[in-house]
Amino acid sequence: MVGLRINGRIWLEAQDRFFGIGRMELLEGIQRTGSINQAAKAMKMSYKRAWELVHSMNTQADAPLVSTQTGGEKGGGAVVTEEGLKYLTYYRGLQERFQQFLAEENKKVPA
Repeated sequence: MVGLRINGRIWLEAQDRFFGIGRMELLEGIQRTGSINQAAKAMKMSYKRAWELVHSMNTQADAPLVSTQTGGEKGGGAVVTEEGLKYLTYYRGLQERFQQFLAEENKKVPA
């Protein structure tokens, strides 16, 4: 078969899907902007969906991955915690190893 290749996605699961490429991108956006809302907008995602993902990660992890501060005199915001940084670092490495695995396996696919 012409053009046959292996493809896939990899994610971490706990009770539910815990961490994958989309959640990694969301955390990176929060880290960059200091805001769940701004990170969601950059991903063309609703704030509600982004908040649901953050809540899901925070409740499944041993410690919160994102810490939020409600608005007020100084405004609100969000920060990726040390726990969140730990998962970002781990998942980036995992994603890189997974892509290397796919590349190696694709070399073996019968032509």
